[in-house]
Formats: sequence, C-alpha cells, structure tokens
Amino acid sequence: MRCFLVEQDSDMTIRQSVTDQPVELLPEGDLLVQVSWSSLNYKDALAATGHPGVVRDFPHVPGIDAVGKVLESQDPSLPTGSQVVVTGHDMGSSRWGGWSELIRVPASWAVPLPESLSARESMELGTAGFTAAQCIQALELNDVLPSSGPIAVTGASGGVGSLAIRMLVGLGYEVIAVSRKAEMTEQLQAWGASECWTPEKLVDKPDRPLLKADLAGAIDTVGGDALVALLRRCQQRGCVAACGMAASDKLEMTVFPFILRGVRLAGIDSAMTPAEIRKQIWQRLAGELKPAKLDEGVQVLELEQLEQIVDQMLSGTTSGRSIVRLDSGE
Repeated sequence: MRCFLVEQDSDMTIRQSVTDQPVELLPEGDLLVQVSWSSLNYKDALAATGHPGVVRDFPHVPGIDAVGKVLESQDPSLPTGSQVVVTGHDMGSSRWGGWSELIRVPASWAVPLPESLSARESMELGTAGFTAAQCIQALELNDVLPSSGPIAVTGASGGVGSLAIRMLVGLGYEVIAVSRKAEMTEQLQAWGASECWTPEKLVDKPDRPLLKADLAGAIDTVGGDALVALLRRCQQRGCVAACGMAASDKLEMTVFPFILRGVRLAGIDSAMTPAEIRKQIWQRLAGELKPAKLDEGVQVLELEQLEQIVDQMLSGTTSGRSIVRLDSGE
C-alpha cells in the first residue's frame, strides 16, 4: 500500500516520504478500507512534522479523515463493498491514518457514506465540515437562532471557518467573517459574509472586561485574544462555540460575560463524538448543511505534494480546504 510515511531517526530528525509498505503493518480493527480520498487538516500538518503532542510512535501515517470502500468487515452493519467515512478518534495521531491506500479501523469509528454525498464531497467537508456543523449545533442548542442576531466566525479563511460561514448563511444567519487575510475579503463576501473584520477590530479594547454586546454568538477556531473578545462582545445569553487554538491555548479574562450576561462557552471536541451523534451530523451535512458549490476553494493534492503544502499550512499561508486523492480511478 502506498502511504505518506513519517519516520524519526536516532538523532530525532523527522523524515517524510511517499512509500510502499506491507499491509501487515496496519493495526487491528473490524474494517479494512480501501481509501479513495483523505484531506489535510491542521492536526495532520502537525502529525506530518512529528509534533510530539500529536504523534506518539514512529513510523507514522497522518490523516484524520478518510473515505473509501470496505474490503473486509467483521460488522454486518457495514458489509464488504459499502462506502464509509472515518473521521477523528485516534486515526492519524496514535493510529495510522488516512494518507494511505488502506486503513484498518474499529467499526464504531466508521459512518456509512450518506447517499446524497459523493466520496470526494465527504472529504471536501471532512473533519473541518464536521466540526463546523457541531459548532452550529451548539449554537442551536443554546437558542442562538438566525433571528437572534449576527454570528462572528474567526479564522474565516480556514477550513472550519470558511465552511461554517457557508453553512450559517445557508441557514439564514447573518455572519461576520473575522480574518487577518485582507486578500480573502471578496471571497468571504461571495460566500455570504455581511461584514469582514480584522482581528484588531474584533479585539478592539482588550483592557475592558465587557465590550459592546453586538454579537448573538460566534464560532471561534483560533483561541486566545479572539476568543476572549468574542465572549466579551456577546449579548445576553449568547453562545460561543470554541473549536481551535491556533493562536493560543490560554483564556485570560474575567468571569463578567458569564455572570453578568449569561454568556455560554461551548467546547467542541470533534474527534471523540459519540457514534449516534456522528451519524446524525453526517446526515445534516448531506442535507441542509451542505454548502452550494462545495468544491469552491478546494485544492486537490497527490501524496507527493503534501510535504510542501504542510509547510505552507503551518506558516499560515493556506486557505480553504485541501483534499488528498488516493485512488486515481475516483
């Protein structure tokens, strides 16, 4: 099986290569899946560089997303020949991931590919789309609805942010896109953002415990000062869904937004979502949450191109989604 292999030498040097490896190296699992598509996420970029917070053992294959055909199955609900989507859990971190022609995973990790999604579309969504959908669900569960007011989305040009904007707009929300990439303004507006803010405009007066309550809620993909500002800007009983920490993993603020405005902070953990909820979200992604022109802003990569794009992602120069083609016939 061809795969993108990450190895560590005795001197701790990380090496990356596209290579053929024996199937016997795959871990045990209920399903053997022939992967047709995977994707590139920030966590994958960290794994590809051997980040110790993501990769525990070497050699390693990144890829937290995969879709493909079941070749062998020990679960009658996912028979041989069926198409499945696998995202999250330990795949691509402590377990060999989707940047491989074959994967072996527990059946509980796999979701049947919805009929109204193609294999490619499922990876154009991938963990990014799944996370964006979870964030929207968190807003809905906290009664933040289209009629409540504007929703801010940080990291708006990234995978989660760009998909969240398009999903929210499709549901009728007013969306404010927050991005440091001025060159993305026109595209963000084309996706339906009513306004585009810089991070500096969002943070505004960082010394104040509360800011003008001009947001009904938010989806935050970056953490740090941006997350603090979103919480300070939320109106009474607003909600912020937090799913990332690319800027910072710290939350330095007072409790005023929580106890004076009743603001709620919803943490989003997409990797370990229970199976039944995972199936429900994928059905929504195949239906009302599926953005129009899903392939806009999507870059198709071969395994050999990943090393270069990983470096660009870690330096913050990528935007939109990147998917990885494993099966040339798909």
